[in-house]
Amino acid sequence: MKTYMAKPANVEQKWLLVDATDKVVGRLASDIAVRLMGKHRPTYTPHIDTGDFVVVVNAEKVHFTGKKWAQKKYTWYTGYTRQRSITAGQQIDQHPERVLREAVRRMLPKNKLAAHMLDKLKIYTGGEHPHQAQNPEKVELAVK
Repeated sequence: MKTYMAKPANVEQKWLLVDATDKVVGRLASDIAVRLMGKHRPTYTPHIDTGDFVVVVNAEKVHFTGKKWAQKKYTWYTGYTRQRSITAGQQIDQHPERVLREAVRRMLPKNKLAAHMLDKLKIYTGGEHPHQAQNPEKVELAVK
C-alpha cells in the first residue's frame, strides 16, 4: 500500500467566507488555522500547502472570554531597550484585524510554509470584501 502524497498542481483550493460576529477569538482562530493548513481534507500532506483561502468579515465584532480584554497583552520589540505592549481592548480599537490574525498565526506551524498559509487569510473589519469574483462559499465556524 502506497502513502498518498499530494502534488501542488493537483490541489484544488476553495474560497471560504466566515462571518466573525459574536465568535470567540480562540475557537474561531483554531478552525481557521485547520482550514488554512488543509487538515480538514483526507489528502492532507504536511509539506504541501493543501489549505483553502479564508475571507473573514466583521472582525471587529469578535470577543474574548473572561477578563482577557484587560489582561491579555500583545508585546513587540521596537529596537530600543524595552518592549512595547498593548492590551487586547486597545488593540481591537486601533487595529481590529490584528487580534484575529495574530491568534491564527500562532496556531500555524512554525516553518516557511506558514507564511504562505497566512497569506491566504483575508481579514476585513466591515461586512464588505473585495473577493466577490472568487465566489467564496459561506461557512459557519466556531459553533458552540
